[in-house]
Amino acid sequence: MDPEYGYCDPIVYTVSERENGWTLKTLLHNRLGVSRKLTSRLKMTERGIMLNGKRVYISVHLKPGDIVELRMEREVSDDILPEKMPLDILYEDRDLLIVNKAAGVIVHPTHGHYTGTLANGVVHHWRERGEQVRFRPVHRLDRETSGVLAIAKNPYVHQHISEQMIAGTVDKTYRAFVHGYPQPENGRVEGPIDRDPDNPHIRIVTSSGYSAATRYRTLERYLQARASLIELELESGRTHQIRVHMTHIGCPLLGDEMYKYAPDAPLTPDEFASSQTLDEKIGRQALHAFRLAFVHPLSGERLTFEAPFPPDLEELERTLSAGARGSEA
Repeated sequence: MDPEYGYCDPIVYTVSERENGWTLKTLLHNRLGVSRKLTSRLKMTERGIMLNGKRVYISVHLKPGDIVELRMEREVSDDILPEKMPLDILYEDRDLLIVNKAAGVIVHPTHGHYTGTLANGVVHHWRERGEQVRFRPVHRLDRETSGVLAIAKNPYVHQHISEQMIAGTVDKTYRAFVHGYPQPENGRVEGPIDRDPDNPHIRIVTSSGYSAATRYRTLERYLQARASLIELELESGRTHQIRVHMTHIGCPLLGDEMYKYAPDAPLTPDEFASSQTLDEKIGRQALHAFRLAFVHPLSGERLTFEAPFPPDLEELERTLSAGARGSEA
C-alpha cells in the first residue's frame, strides 16, 4: 500500500540559517505555529512528523537545509450523510473551501435536521472528487443568513484561521437592510450581550453580559420605505450580535421574526404597519455575509472573498430603490 495513503498532502518546510540549532519542537511552535494539541496528534502517527524523510523526536536539533514534513491523517465525517445539492463555491484548494451559503440552509446537522444542511452537500461534493475530508467550518452563519463561509479541510488550517479570528485580524463584513435610519449614519454600537432570562433563545443587551461591539456605516437610505442599507463589521462574535445591536439602537433588520419592532415602539400606526409589510416581503432576516478576508495559513497570502446579494435580497433592493432614495452616506 502507498505509504502516503491515509494522509493529507504534507506541509513541507526547509530549515533556514536563522533556525540553525533550534529544536524541532521550537520550529513547530514558533515558526510553523503548530498548536501543542496538534503536535501531540502528529506525534502519534507513523508519518506525522518527519525530518529528512525519517521519523524523529521533536527534541532533535536542526541545521540549515533540513526538510521538515508534517502529515495529518485523512479524516471523514462518518456521521454526516452525503447529499447532492447545489453549492455556490467561491474558492477551493487542498486546504480550504469557501462557499456562498444560501439563506434557509443550516450549516451543520443538528437534532431533527440530519439532512439538507450545508455539511451534507459539502461532504457529497468531496466524495465525488475522491477527497477524504472532515467537515470543519471555521465560523458559523445563522440559518437565514446568506453569504461567505469558510471551511477548513484539515486541523492545521482550522487552527490558524481560528487564531486569526481571536486576534481580530479576520475581516468579516456584512450587509443588512434595516428599518429606520441609524443615528449617526456611521457609528459603533457597544453593548454587552447575554441570554434573555425570560427566553434563553433570545439575546439582549444587558450590563451583565459579554462585551460586544459592532461598527456600521449607512450605504443607502430609502425614504419612502423608511429603511436603510448598512454595512457592518464585527469587533466580537457574539450569537445574533448584529441582530441584537441593530434592534438595540431602534433599527431592527427587515424580516427578522425574533428581533423586531415591539408594539410599543415609537412609531405611528402607519409606520408600524409599513414595517410589518416590509418584513413579510422578505420572509427572512435581511442579513448577508458580504466579505471575508484572512491570511492563508500555508501560502501566507491575504485572501479576500465577496459574495453578491442572492436573488431575494436583490429583489428587496430593487423594491426599496423604486421609492424615494436619499443620498449615499
